[in-house]
Amino acid sequence: QVQLKESGGGSVQTGGSVRLSCEGIGYRYSTHCMGWFRQAPGKEREEVAIITREGLTTYAGSVKGRFTISKDNAKDTLDLQMNNLKPEDSARYYCAAARYCHTFKSSGLWGQGTQVTVSA
Repeated sequence: QVQLKESGGGSVQTGGSVRLSCEGIGYRYSTHCMGWFRQAPGKEREEVAIITREGLTTYAGSVKGRFTISKDNAKDTLDLQMNNLKPEDSARYYCAAARYCHTFKSSGLWGQGTQVTVSA
């Protein structure tokens, strides 16, 4: 059974907006660090945005000012609002959870991803 499920991906033109959501199944977001990652064909997976258990956020330099990560601990949902999209934002986006923010690579829990395609 999938424990994290992404939704909201699709195709959009340059300058458009997309809102991604991630639903947690069977655990509490309040006990985990949550994040959005993305991977494009031929490229390494990269960190997009992170939100701590306390609600502190960090962003990759390439998306800062355009993307916003947020969560609702009561509903166990995680969102990524993506504005002013660029073709280089095209990728498969994954949400992830970890007990600590520095342990995504070693012991993170991942969703199956949702595709976002931005056309010029």
